[in-house]
Order: sequence, then structure tokens, then C-alpha cells
Amino acid sequence: MVQSQPKILTLEEFLKLPETKPASEYLDGKIIPKPMPQGKHSRLQGELIPAINSLVKPQKIACAFPELRCTFGGRSIILEI
Repeated sequence: MVQSQPKILTLEEFLKLPETKPASEYLDGKIIPKPMPQGKHSRLQGELIPAINSLVKPQKIACAFPELRCTFGGRSIILEI
């Protein structure tokens, strides 16, 4: 039996796909599902985001997000604080 190779998507094709839950990342032509965070991780995010924003937002130098898709250098990844 002959197995076909999985289709490798371009970054542009990946970005046109609907978002998935959990989110997926695009690295070197491969779609990689991002693991779902656990409770401790989410709790830390919830505590860090307001603490960071209280320092940086008044100065208008930055803003912390729990997760943010960043696309550059032929990759599309989900960065966390």
C-alpha cells in the first residue's frame, strides 16, 4: 500500500485557515497543535498580566497579553507573557 505524503502548507495558506482550539502554530511548513495550559499556568498568567500592565501601560511603553499570534521569519507562533 502506498502512503501519500501529507501536504505541506505555505505560511499564507496556514494563515487563511480558521483558528483552532487549541491554537496551532506554523513552523517549517508543519502545523503544530499548541498544548492546552494547565491550571497553574493559567493562574500565573492571570496574576502576571495585571502586574505587568500596571507598570507599563501608564508609560505607554507596552501591554501584556495572555497569548498573541506573532507571524515573522516564515513562522506563525503563539507567544505568551
